[in-house]
Amino acid sequence: MILVHRRTALAACAAVCGGAWLPSARADEYDEALATFKKAEETGKFFANAQGYALFPKILKGAIGIGGARGDGRVYEKGKLIGDSTMTQVSIGFQLGGEGFSELIFFENKAALDKFTAGDFEFSAGASAVALTAGAGAKAGTTGAGAGASITKEKAAAAAAYNNGMAVFTIVRGGLMYEVSLAGQKYSFKKR
Repeated sequence: MILVHRRTALAACAAVCGGAWLPSARADEYDEALATFKKAEETGKFFANAQGYALFPKILKGAIGIGGARGDGRVYEKGKLIGDSTMTQVSIGFQLGGEGFSELIFFENKAALDKFTAGDFEFSAGASAVALTAGAGAKAGTTGAGAGASITKEKAAAAAAYNNGMAVFTIVRGGLMYEVSLAGQKYSFKKR
């Protein structure tokens, strides 16, 4: 097994994505991302009934063989800001390109929110997301979860469900990427 130091992988990602990570998201980017997610039909029932959510308006992902992703976010409980989170991800495998995307994680109940905010949370290989881009959707397989361009909007709506108390949605911001994967995404949390 090849062991890759996280810093090396993130440096490779930064090189592919223009030499440096994007700066932290601005306040208006949170508002814009939230408004975009709220416009999607697939997320309506989640906003109405969720215990809370984590919003990452700008995650940058890039790779040449070794991939990495990073983004800053905010965590809300019943609409109230309770803390900040940072998502990082390192992956190995066939990957090429770079992309930016927004991510929204809904927490079905207090237990799911507490699990996310307890410390370092990480999605397992079986985690999946619903991609809210035109003609795009998500799949889960033995190599992790990914997004492709073959699922219809109706199938995306049907796929929108809680799994282990969490439901994840992504919106691609642009770029080219072979795969969008939740496997290995790690989240830190700092209470406000």
